Amino acid sequence: MEYLLESPLQWLLATLALPKVGLTAIFVVSLLSATLLPLGSEPAVFGYVKLAPDMYWLAISVAALGNTLGGIITYFMGEGAERAYEHWRQKHGHAPGGPAEPAALAGGRWHAHISRWSHRFGPSILLFSWLPAVGDLLCAVAGWLRLPFWRCVLYMAVGKFLRYALVTAGLLWFFPPA
Repeated sequence: MEYLLESPLQWLLATLALPKVGLTAIFVVSLLSATLLPLGSEPAVFGYVKLAPDMYWLAISVAALGNTLGGIITYFMGEGAERAYEHWRQKHGHAPGGPAEPAALAGGRWHAHISRWSHRFGPSILLFSWLPAVGDLLCAVAGWLRLPFWRCVLYMAVGKFLRYALVTAGLLWFFPPA
């Protein structure tokens, strides 16, 4: 019985081993970590670069691409949530300024505060989409507010690329390749 429990785990670890499928694993982990899943992709990038230092820029680029695509998915999740919310409000008679909701309270005070803040900074706020805990939320809010898509993608990509480059370089400085 113990053999049956270890075998699938060993198979999975062997399948996802960095030297074997390195860049693909980095892409997948980076993409998933940029959605609302609580993952971190930096250890995978660092581990790969530690094994193959000559692949630094390629690994950083693949990680940034995957993470940016994950941010785009989160952007569209936010946009879809906003559309679903508007559809629900219209269906249940909660139109802004209607009898059920005064115009001043349409969307709530947090919606007004976040909307004002996000519109003030615009898509450039997504330079910080790499931050833990709030980065994914920033991408979703940008979609909810329908900030300009391609400008959001540009700022997401720049921020995420710089994060991977700096974090990986810092880790390599503290733990140089053998």
